[in-house]
Amino acid sequence: MEPITAALAWLDYAAVAVFAASGALAAARRKHDIVTFGFFAAVTGVGGGTLRDLLIGAPVFWVEQPAYLIVCLVAAGAVWAFGFGAYRLKTLLWMDALGMAAYAVFGAAKALSLGVHPVSAVVMGVLTATFGGIVRDVLAEEPSVLLRREIYITAAILGAVVFVALVGLTLSFWWAALIAFTTAFGLRALAMLKRWSLPGFPGRAPPEDA
Repeated sequence: MEPITAALAWLDYAAVAVFAASGALAAARRKHDIVTFGFFAAVTGVGGGTLRDLLIGAPVFWVEQPAYLIVCLVAAGAVWAFGFGAYRLKTLLWMDALGMAAYAVFGAAKALSLGVHPVSAVVMGVLTATFGGIVRDVLAEEPSVLLRREIYITAAILGAVVFVALVGLTLSFWWAALIAFTTAFGLRALAMLKRWSLPGFPGRAPPEDA
């Protein structure tokens, strides 16, 4: 296996595991059963990558390599067995931030490796990084990230843009991935710690019956 191909594979497995754990933690907050833990973990872990592969016309990754589903189930089992006590919500947020940053890089990297235009590759990175979390929130009846003004999708956009730009400048894959991951995760971490958020619409909202 070529070094970059191996790097992509390890990055993908790591991101799936982290996102799957965040899905299982969301199920834990609702005190669901073990089957729901596994379902939440799988949907969150592979949801973004599934949408990405469908859009770029690639074989859906977990269909050909069911090891990804096994990773999701192992993550769900670990959360069920060990839990995270009073720190469950904070753990969910930080694991989600790690998964978002990793998937923003991996989604853009996979798209570029298949010849997708750099602008579209950025979009694929953002979708890969955020769609699984959006589905998780809907299933867990949590406020969707799309309806909150916190800095989340913005961090995914920044990470994907940085990676694509650095690759375009012929920086090595590992350095581009590391810098982009650190940038996306750093922005998300600062936003959580300092409670940064994007400004809302400054004008008057239209009437509800408009």
